[in-house]
Amino acid sequence: MANFRTHVTVSSLCGVGFAALGAVTLDLPLESCILAGGLCGLAGMLPDLDSNNSVPLREILAFLAAITPLLMAERFEALGLSHTGITLAGACVYLLVRFGGGSLLKQCTVHRGMFHSLPAALIAGLAAFLICDGIDPHLRVFKAGAVFVGFVSHLILDEFYSLERGEGKLRLKKSFGTALKLTAGNHGGTSAAYGMLLLLIVLAVGDTLVFHSEMISELPPMPVVIDDGATIRR
Repeated sequence: MANFRTHVTVSSLCGVGFAALGAVTLDLPLESCILAGGLCGLAGMLPDLDSNNSVPLREILAFLAAITPLLMAERFEALGLSHTGITLAGACVYLLVRFGGGSLLKQCTVHRGMFHSLPAALIAGLAAFLICDGIDPHLRVFKAGAVFVGFVSHLILDEFYSLERGEGKLRLKKSFGTALKLTAGNHGGTSAAYGMLLLLIVLAVGDTLVFHSEMISELPPMPVVIDDGATIRR
């Protein structure tokens, strides 16, 4: 199994490539590409939220608790909160993630369970899509994709390290197949993961539709020309 530093290094390199893809190929704003690259690097740590080792868990939760309120700042502003309200909301999110999330994870997860799976990677990407508010939906998808890529890089690396090389042969360790999976041995965990995935899909679609309707309502009235040459607005 790859160690914590290796996972962060690989996901960070993926983040650099993802940021370069957005800036050079997709012509996206540089600051958004840099943020997406950072999210990709951070996402490489997410599967280890189910770790029995308290050090990675504490470090990951600290990062998540710090960055989540920042990513939600635009959403708080769109809700009409004042600067003081945004500060208070951000503090509440920090405490919820840092302490509430940590306590919940310790009680509800097992190492190499559904947190190490492709559905979990999709859940992480959808959660990022909902947290990252913004005017351009393409940027939200790009950032969500960065989180998905970083998460999957962790799973791929775990599978790679489950191959034992020696005497010119490859031997599969017992851990092989426990990362890039669709289901877990625990049916309750599998059902919970797919239930969460379905819920986030519904929320993401609903959020996109609401955002699209708000954008249309904010468009200026279109001029309409009638037969006698007069122009009216609707």
